[in-house]
Amino acid sequence: MPYPSAEWRVSELAADFNINPRTIRYYERIGLLSASTRTAAGYRLFSPSDRDRLRFILKAKATGLTLEEIREVLSLRRRGVVPCPRVLALIEAKLGQLDRHVQALHAFRDELVALQREAAGGTIDGCVCGLIEEHEPHHKPEALRLATEMLSHRPVRAR
Repeated sequence: MPYPSAEWRVSELAADFNINPRTIRYYERIGLLSASTRTAAGYRLFSPSDRDRLRFILKAKATGLTLEEIREVLSLRRRGVVPCPRVLALIEAKLGQLDRHVQALHAFRDELVALQREAAGGTIDGCVCGLIEEHEPHHKPEALRLATEMLSHRPVRAR
């Protein structure tokens, strides 16, 4: 694809891709991108291939790949290995993880609906809140833990 300019500064690339310039500098710092050259004033200049790589990184992130996974894919390509089978394996793993999260969220929703139904019978006296104290979960604690961790934005620990 022909480009109107042969080189772009960080601010220009950031504007073209609607991202923060710090993101591009970060990708450069961690080795996902490398500025082709610098101007006499020290501005980074990026080539069309750098621009294409940035486009790839952003698309890969949009599919759920982590920066480390993207680094792995780029490394495979750099070594002359077609990375598509590895990308497919990553996607399949992410789909499995997503399915587990969806199941956990459904289980959590069921628990909340059950609590809501129990609450319709009126308040239940207890030490703190009888509604919670008297409720017996219908689902495995692991599923509920996963769902509550996802919803509270705490990192989910691998098990």
